[in-house]
Amino acid sequence: MIRSPRSFVVAVRRPDGKIALREQAWKNFWPSLKFFRWPFFRGIMVLLESLHNGYVALEFSAQQAEPPKEGAEPSQPGGGASMALSMVLATFLALGLFVALPHLLTWGLGAWTNTALDTDGFAFHLIDGVLRLLVFLGYLLLLSKSKDVQNLFAYHGAEHKAIWAHESKKELTVENARPFSTLHPRCGTSFLFVVVGVAVLVHVVFLPWVPRLHEHNFLNQLLLILVKLPMVFPIAGLAYELQRLTAKDNCPRALRWLALPGMWLQRLTTRPPTDAQLEIALLAMRRALKREAATEALPEGLFILDNAMAPDDALPALA
Repeated sequence: MIRSPRSFVVAVRRPDGKIALREQAWKNFWPSLKFFRWPFFRGIMVLLESLHNGYVALEFSAQQAEPPKEGAEPSQPGGGASMALSMVLATFLALGLFVALPHLLTWGLGAWTNTALDTDGFAFHLIDGVLRLLVFLGYLLLLSKSKDVQNLFAYHGAEHKAIWAHESKKELTVENARPFSTLHPRCGTSFLFVVVGVAVLVHVVFLPWVPRLHEHNFLNQLLLILVKLPMVFPIAGLAYELQRLTAKDNCPRALRWLALPGMWLQRLTTRPPTDAQLEIALLAMRRALKREAATEALPEGLFILDNAMAPDDALPALA
């Protein structure tokens, strides 16, 4: 999956060896709301767009894992209400896992140990933050045990190699891309880790000052969780700016050190790709760049290729 400023390209190698290539023009969410492109606001939009694109790419990949029978219509990613509902459910699951669960575990730990852990103290939010990091790491470790996810992570590493090759102004070939690292400072994994880290800091600094919201202890915990949920968006905005800063060559070394854990975490979410996997990432990159350089609109839709490294002018007609 490669998204450029004006294009969104997904390439998948099907079980029959052919390559399914889905190309479309990319338009930012809510382009009329210009303030979502301002610093500290753009991170919110990047987070939403990344979740959407990841879901679309995974759905397309899953559909292409079982190519249609001869004479059947080619599979296209779903849309409309079904996709919106799936994304809403996935978002609520993520918020429950990474926001509500650590909070309730911290509250339960205080009750179990008979410790004075309450939301008006810094210790509560510090322990909550540590547990959130542990849940996040445990979730990634559990995912990484799946063979399907390991294959996905190898394609993730291939994407990074393709990006490095392009940024290094190399011709986009397997031989040129192969030596590059599978880690990249602008990776979404690093962004999510920075989001979690910034959330811990913001919660520790600000939430102890929130007054008690209900006399009943459990209801007070639930109400504070509801306070945390909308805080995800400004935290994402702050985390995005921090990640952009740490990815620059002139970034102060002290700030770059803060980004190192996110880079280390990519060792879980990327794997060294095979040459066949690297071909797919390079194809997606080449097609996105081709669309960016085009002076007129190119066809959109699903293409079926026999060779991932075929010249761009060999692209077949729409499937």
